Amino acid sequence: MKIIIVLSILIIISIPVKSQQETLISGPIESGVFGGTVVKMTHFGASTGVLVGGRGGWIINRTFTIGGGGYGLVNNVRAKTEGPDGERYFNMGYGGLELEYIHNYDKLLHYSFYTLIGAGGVNYRDQEHHDNSINWGRVFFVLEPGANIELNVTEFFRFSFGISYLFVNGLDSRIMTDEDLRGFTGVLTFRFGKF
Repeated sequence: MKIIIVLSILIIISIPVKSQQETLISGPIESGVFGGTVVKMTHFGASTGVLVGGRGGWIINRTFTIGGGGYGLVNNVRAKTEGPDGERYFNMGYGGLELEYIHNYDKLLHYSFYTLIGAGGVNYRDQEHHDNSINWGRVFFVLEPGANIELNVTEFFRFSFGISYLFVNGLDSRIMTDEDLRGFTGVLTFRFGKF
């Protein structure tokens, strides 16, 4: 009799129980999209660099974005050494995947945290000549975490300001080094879209 009771308990315990599957995002999904212009200011060695670019992405449930961004140096910053033809300045650009968490999106003023994971490149240039056909032969890895304070200006326009840290690895060049490009960056973003 005891064996029958023990077997019955084991059979009942082993019956699969239907449970709720755990997921990162549950329930109905709301979607939105955005695109925008970004202006960044940072120090490259002893000089201040201004980078301008854009970012865009998919907004999931108004709290998480998946997208991408790209940024390029727009002012004259001296390279560490002159180039093969006497070029004194350097070009720089980087971009990649951007992931962002937005807290209390519906509040007039709210904050977000984001990270860019990607790659960049540098090369020489003359002050007067901005060559669009640049050979980005010196490539490096980029990781840029940051935080923003965002203002809901209208239903389709957001303005944010924040700070990020540009982490660069793999650049060992006469133009610039990892240490020259690493540092804190001030960020202004103008976003337009369906939030």
